[in-house]
Amino acid sequence: MTLYNNADKNKRKSFFLILVFLILVIGLGYLFSIVLDSLAILIIATFLAVTMSFTSYWYSDKIVLKMSNAKKIEKKDNPELYRIVENLCITAGLPLPDIYIIDSDQSNAFATGRNEEHAVVAVTKGLLDRLERVELEGVIAHELSHIGNRDILIDSMIVVLVGIVAILSRIFLRVSFFGRGDNKKGGAILLVLGIVAAILAPIAAKAIKMAISRKREYLADASGALLTRYPEGLARALEKISKDEHKLEAANYSTAHLYISSPFKGKETKSWFTKLFMSHPPVEERIKALKGMEVD
Repeated sequence: MTLYNNADKNKRKSFFLILVFLILVIGLGYLFSIVLDSLAILIIATFLAVTMSFTSYWYSDKIVLKMSNAKKIEKKDNPELYRIVENLCITAGLPLPDIYIIDSDQSNAFATGRNEEHAVVAVTKGLLDRLERVELEGVIAHELSHIGNRDILIDSMIVVLVGIVAILSRIFLRVSFFGRGDNKKGGAILLVLGIVAAILAPIAAKAIKMAISRKREYLADASGALLTRYPEGLARALEKISKDEHKLEAANYSTAHLYISSPFKGKETKSWFTKLFMSHPPVEERIKALKGMEVD
């Protein structure tokens, strides 16, 4: 059974996205190095871009799991959860990922890792306590779909690369105020560039990150429903998760888009501007799409 026909395409997209961000960061460094006549700025920008890209590829899953306070479990710790993951992996033709549990009353889950062979599925204790088996299968199938579609690599890389843009924009803004020297014309240009970079670059990067994340949530919903052959299970799970008001203590804005539902309960409004920066599409729209699916 082949559910992930877009996996290779998404892999190419992920590396293309990395290339675009590297060009952006190094290009900004080059621009400011010219204006300030300092090769050191270009060297720093290049070093940050390459180093953080490498780090995010190899260690993003460990970083995310540490930030989320997730603990790895063995089959003996939760046999039922393991059987669900094993059965769905067999159906999807995926290797068995490592399974982690987050000690939180909030109902939520996410997947991370750099590829199918180095993947992780993490679920909260609250999710295991509240969902029925068919609902839990829907959530696990959704997360496995992120793995099969190679979304986990793209999402992990975006987190780090967006962070690079934000860091460099702050550095450039500070330099624009304190590094102008005697060149008044160059200083004025640098000040304008610094302000533009500091304000627009992080906003644009975050908007791209969230837009990609929302699109992939719809794809994972559809792929997960096809995997279980029961869209109603995931729809019911999303409805329960959306109504759960428990807090997730380990919630972090840099990793929020990885979860199946936003971990910041009640903090996202429905205005058009706020929707632009929401890490997930509205639950109502996702449930409607799932209930409208026809599975043979």
